[in-house]
Amino acid sequence: MRLRTRKAANSWKAKDLYVDPKTGNRHRGHCIDPETGTYRGRQVISKTTGA
Repeated sequence: MRLRTRKAANSWKAKDLYVDPKTGNRHRGHCIDPETGTYRGRQVISKTTGA
């Protein structure tokens, strides 16, 4: 039983990144694109430039 538990812990894989078809940006799936502020093709947050 312990052997299988150790083997399962070692099979960790990094999360896949979603590629936005319009911009080509990569980000985590089901999350807002941090560069454009869009989610599933809709503008969710406005990106403002300021100092």
